[in-house]
Amino acid sequence: MRIVRTIAELREALAAARGAGSAGAGSAPSRVGMVPTMGALHEGHLSLVRAARAENDTVVLSIFVNPTQFNEAADLAAYPRQEKRDAALAAEAGVDLIFAPEAAEMYPQGFATSVRVTGPLTETLEGAARGASHFDGVATVVSKLLLAALPDSAYFGRKDAQQLLVVTRMVADLGIPTRIVACPTSRDPDGLARSSRNVHLGARERQRALAIPRALEAAAESTAAGERDAGLLRARAEEMLHEAGLEVEYVAVVHPETLEALDRIEASALLAIAVRAGEVRLIDNAVLRIAEGDPQASR
Repeated sequence: MRIVRTIAELREALAAARGAGSAGAGSAPSRVGMVPTMGALHEGHLSLVRAARAENDTVVLSIFVNPTQFNEAADLAAYPRQEKRDAALAAEAGVDLIFAPEAAEMYPQGFATSVRVTGPLTETLEGAARGASHFDGVATVVSKLLLAALPDSAYFGRKDAQQLLVVTRMVADLGIPTRIVACPTSRDPDGLARSSRNVHLGARERQRALAIPRALEAAAESTAAGERDAGLLRARAEEMLHEAGLEVEYVAVVHPETLEALDRIEASALLAIAVRAGEVRLIDNAVLRIAEGDPQASR
């Protein structure tokens, strides 16, 4: 496994990999899969690597703590940087190439361009909670990463559902020739969605946080059993979270593709949750689906 620091080195390494794949007469070029991360790798990231490994000849993992995604300088400074550990985990999972640039490589002096996706995709949920500039940072850095590597496919987890939708929209709108692959949310055995933030949970806070997957599961079961009232589903989820002692930032039932708020579920919906367990902010979501064959379902 090789670590590169510059876009030029990344492109050179990938050109060599693609060339090697097409060296034989009539051979197709080597397929490249990319997993963008900010490091501090955990099993959730590694599940994305394994998905990329299964479909591609070459797997690239990017590690870049993107400063434009942070609202506060203190949060950026506190974000864990564990490159040696991350590299060992990546190598074991099957990564061929790590792209780990410095901030000056991604945002050189005089950098003056921002990629913005407008509308409910970026103005609601995390956009409302963290500010519109958060998704400007996401869209800008992901577009730069994809244009630097031009992977055939890039892999993202469904836990960050809004980010996934923003990236998918951005790639479609800009015509970037990369397939965005949505992978299932990776969960610990107790049901909590895996996150780099989980290491900061004390035993008491983690126990409280288990109300998140319980609330999501209860809402999914209620929807499958016939509940269509989005307000009622939202209220029940909020009640479960409050009873567990969590500080609720938002609970929303929205359209799974546009993120527009729903009053009634006609086919499917996204239940999105953001809470604080002590000082740790956690997000999670679940798709609520009407049972197959339900006569009330819209087609």
